[in-house]
This record gives sequence, structure tokens and C-alpha cells, in this order.
Amino acid sequence: MPYVHGYSDRETLRLYEQAEILEDILHCDTAYSPGARVLEAGCGVGAQTCLLRKRSPQAFFTCIDISEKSLASARRLKDTPGFEQVTFEQADIHHLRFPDAAFDHVFVCFVLEHLDDPVKALKELKRVLRPGGTLTVIEGDHGSCFWHPETPDSRAAWAALIAAQQAHGHDPLIGRRLTPLLTAAGLTVTSCRPAWLYADSLTPDLRDGMVNHIIVPMVRSARDQILADNILTADTFEKGCIEIAQSDISSEGTFFYTWFKAVAIRG
Repeated sequence: MPYVHGYSDRETLRLYEQAEILEDILHCDTAYSPGARVLEAGCGVGAQTCLLRKRSPQAFFTCIDISEKSLASARRLKDTPGFEQVTFEQADIHHLRFPDAAFDHVFVCFVLEHLDDPVKALKELKRVLRPGGTLTVIEGDHGSCFWHPETPDSRAAWAALIAAQQAHGHDPLIGRRLTPLLTAAGLTVTSCRPAWLYADSLTPDLRDGMVNHIIVPMVRSARDQILADNILTADTFEKGCIEIAQSDISSEGTFFYTWFKAVAIRG
């Protein structure tokens, strides 16, 4: 499946740094009981897996992804103490080998935005979830991202990332659609909340993390596709990335972004 961010070593590092930076914002209320069977769908390189295991050390995790390259990175975690109850395997989220009601909980983070048919995937995840079990989904919404100082080229670079992802038929604005998507899949949504991050000179470490370790590397990961599709010229793209980074360098710099976290149950 096409993946706008690619599978480079730099992208792997970004995913791990992103997970660490956003842990308290996105995972403050994520925990599973001892012995719970949890499916992590779309585990990628295992960045979110580390946080799931940390917060629910006695649960049993089955972590799947379609990319063998990503799984090769994730499987290195098996050498880490505490991962005895975590397994990784290659699987297509739309066609799972597991029987009906095989899991107590399902966790999906930053996955639906990269799928051709999110509702189809959610229906399959519902199938392997036991009645009364929970399905947790976390997604961003690129339309919620803004910064200061903002320039035409910095906005153009961000818009180019959005356009590159949409060119695959995927939705970088999907965060705002979580409740409708889950409902369309036949799940009962119990909560859906925004989880936002704002950083300025009063929180320099957070601003640095968000700008230089998440957002700018995220935009740069799509450079080849952006240029190949003639979405933006190379000069404008480079200038735009540099000017997004100015929001961390400037004493007046600020940054804002919103994710959405929804929890649904299978009735």
C-alpha cells in the first residue's frame, strides 16, 4: 500500500520521537487490565507498542502491520525486557486471520488516515472484537495545524504534504471524522475528544519537539512524491520547510495542532 511518509530510517526515528513527545497528551487514559487480549492494528515500527506495553504491562498484545520492513524494526523490541507478552506479525487490516471475537480490545493509532477504505477496516476490526470490547482510535487532523510566524511558503509546504497524501486517496484530515466513521462501521462511540498541543517560548522543549522532531520531518518525508507530482517546486518546498522551523527559532514563535481520540464498543 502507498505510504506518503515512506520507510526510511529517518521516518522510523520520527515515529519513535513522536510517540515519546505525545505520550501524555494521547495516552493519559489508555490502559488495559491484566490478562486482556489486545490487538494493535497497524503497529508500524512499534513506537506506539512501547507505550501500550509500558502502560499495560500485564496485557497480551498482538501487533500487526502490512509492511514487513516496518515489522523488522518492531521485532527488535522483542529483545527488550518486558516484551514477552507482545507478538508481531504481518497482516492486512482488511483481511485478518483471527476468529470472531478473538480480542478484548483493539487499538489503532495513525492508521486510518492511510487507508483507501477506513470503514471496511473498522468493520473487520469489529469482527475480531468481543461483544462489549473497546476499540480505541487516535488520528490527527492536518487542517488544525497552524503556527506563527506564518509565511506563504511555509503554508505551501504544509499544503503540499496534504495534497500528496490525498493523491493516494487517503485523508490527512480524518481526525474530524472519527465518530461518523466508527458509527458507519456499526460500533457504538462512547467518547471522542480533541487532544491539542500548543507550544511557545514558555515551553521551549515541547515547541522544539513538535516543530523539529515531528512536523518538519513529517513534511520532508513526502518530498520525493511532492516533487514527482509537481505539487511544489524544490526551491519553494525547501524554503517552506525552513520557514516552518522558524516558529521554533523566533522568540515569538508558536505552534498548534489537534489530534482526536475516540473510544467505541462492540454492542
